[in-house]
Amino acid sequence: MALTDLIPWKKNGNRIAVRRRRGADTLLGLRNQMNRLFDEFFERSFGIAPFFGEYDLTGDFIPRIDVSETDREITVVAELPGMEPEDINLTLSRNILTISGEKRSEVEEEDRHFYRVERSYGSFCRSIPLPDEVDEDKIDATFKRGVLKVKLPKTAEARKRGRLIPVKTK
Repeated sequence: MALTDLIPWKKNGNRIAVRRRRGADTLLGLRNQMNRLFDEFFERSFGIAPFFGEYDLTGDFIPRIDVSETDREITVVAELPGMEPEDINLTLSRNILTISGEKRSEVEEEDRHFYRVERSYGSFCRSIPLPDEVDEDKIDATFKRGVLKVKLPKTAEARKRGRLIPVKTK
């Protein structure tokens, strides 16, 4: 047996055409896709929002909030570290609670050279749609140790709308 007999495209004197694929299957296609990926990454800003959802670490201050509900009231708790009560604005309009304000830097020193800056400052505005109508005259907001707590009692009509339906077994 000759060595040429083991080569499939020269068997029996017939030649098999060599096919070259174009596109994503080849190494050239993979290289082109990687180049395009890096080009697109460096064309955009360096925000890392795709990795952190709506929040990015570019220096904007966005307070974290919790919204909970009982049969009598809705409670909104917002973390506002380093802020004073006079820097916070609360408004309620058409069942949307808006918390806004500005977190300011305490001291700015020109001779200081920072090695790392992670604290964020700036103005913010969070709007929270409320699931039920609230009694605007009985809203209570307290601010203690950097945490804002807003209690929004539901109206009597909103409390009557929802009720628990018992499930019976046969």
